[in-house]
Amino acid sequence: MKSKKLTQILFIVYLIVLSWIILFKMELDISLLCKMNLRSVNLIPFAGSLLVNGKVDVSEIILNIVAFIPFGVYIAMLYRKQNILIKALPIAGVSLLYEIIQYVLKIGASDITDLLGNTLGGILGILFFALAYKILENKIYKVFNTIALTGTILVVCFLGLLSLMNI
Repeated sequence: MKSKKLTQILFIVYLIVLSWIILFKMELDISLLCKMNLRSVNLIPFAGSLLVNGKVDVSEIILNIVAFIPFGVYIAMLYRKQNILIKALPIAGVSLLYEIIQYVLKIGASDITDLLGNTLGGILGILFFALAYKILENKIYKVFNTIALTGTILVVCFLGLLSLMNI
């Protein structure tokens, strides 16, 4: 039970950091976001806002996938007995919520490719956890929580350092 509580806390920290990255573009000065005034919607996968110099920016797609892998791992840890579809729904839902918030607040381009990439990343995280569970069985919670705690500390320190350097 203590392990599940740690997982929940780490998941909340992850969601806060993810929200800060996606919604606030890692800005400490919210007034800069108010000046952004970017409101667009792209409903064609792998087109529109991902085009850079006439080519699809694959790095943005990969970063979206990678950023949501931990989401899938956390969901799989917290709801291990649920099927993959039930686990994928909150991932897709949160991703859709991010896209809607960006549109409503005019702080980013809402893009179906982001939604697809984020959801794919979460599903990969779920599958990764399922595979690791077969190997580690009940030790997996201790191993993953240790990795997540270490990663969370490193990411928070790194983002804090980046923020201080940009002040």
